[in-house]
Amino acid sequence: MADLEQRWYSDQPPAWYLRLLEPVYKVLARYDRQRKLKQRWQAPVPVIIVGNITVGGTGKTPLVSWLVAFLRQAGYRPGIVSRGYKASPPQLPYSVNPDDSPAVAGDEPLMLARRCQCPLVIDPQRARAVQHLLDTTDCNVVISDDGLQHHALGRDIELVVLDGARGLGNGHCLPAGPLREPAERLQHVDFVISNGEPQQPLPRHDVTMTLAPRSFRRLSGEKLELDRYQGQQVHAVAGIGNPQRFFTTLQALDIHAEPHAFADHHSYTATDLQFSPALPLLTTEKDAVKWQGLALPDAAWLEIEACLPASFGQALLEKLTRLTQEKV
Repeated sequence: MADLEQRWYSDQPPAWYLRLLEPVYKVLARYDRQRKLKQRWQAPVPVIIVGNITVGGTGKTPLVSWLVAFLRQAGYRPGIVSRGYKASPPQLPYSVNPDDSPAVAGDEPLMLARRCQCPLVIDPQRARAVQHLLDTTDCNVVISDDGLQHHALGRDIELVVLDGARGLGNGHCLPAGPLREPAERLQHVDFVISNGEPQQPLPRHDVTMTLAPRSFRRLSGEKLELDRYQGQQVHAVAGIGNPQRFFTTLQALDIHAEPHAFADHHSYTATDLQFSPALPLLTTEKDAVKWQGLALPDAAWLEIEACLPASFGQALLEKLTRLTQEKV
């Protein structure tokens, strides 16, 4: 899969047999969308979808964290729903507790629950997750972490995040390229947000988001200064959608990192993290939630924060205000 994804985001043309399968994927995706639209459930409060149309990490989760803080500051009571990929909760829907294990809650939901300190419900059936969230909390706006293609859940605002460095890759749909939906889908969402300045022309680009490193943190929670590892040799570990983004960030901080990329959502063992020579271990926030209990005294994770222009926040609030008034 990694080799195929690398080809999607390169100048190499898709293999001929994958091009033959692309129209089949489009037909099946269109049928699935039409079928789910007939079952669509609309929540009585505004629902904001944070999604993407490409395979691989684009920066959705930092944007969700930013939205929670921004909406809370504006007087809203936000809650989050998530699929809970690789989670094994005792029942569904399931309200995530910050003290849960990643095996129960899933790595991304647990990370969000700990960082955002707001209600978060996981369920592959996102409409059911939203219903449970509204039944058990006082949330008055819901943020769906991913779910752009989960058409059974009604939505009021759609935010699509693109990787500014990789864009839409070769522009083809699966399996010939990285697109889950044709590029024309971008014309029908509310905001297209580029994570970093676009390195190639995009069909649409409304907002640029940057991810700013703020500090390092030990697994214990101890905060370390951002220059703690400057000029040092370290082992850098990332099991996220786009590990290279993490390695590039460390390089920009003048940290000499030996990169170790794992599959997205990888479940770590102590053996996975035994590298030679012995050096400090640096990782992402999402990976760090799975390192608890592995006895890694020299490990730390990089705390990052999404930054978006004030004009985007203002436009979002204006749209949200209109929606809230319509739903009363």
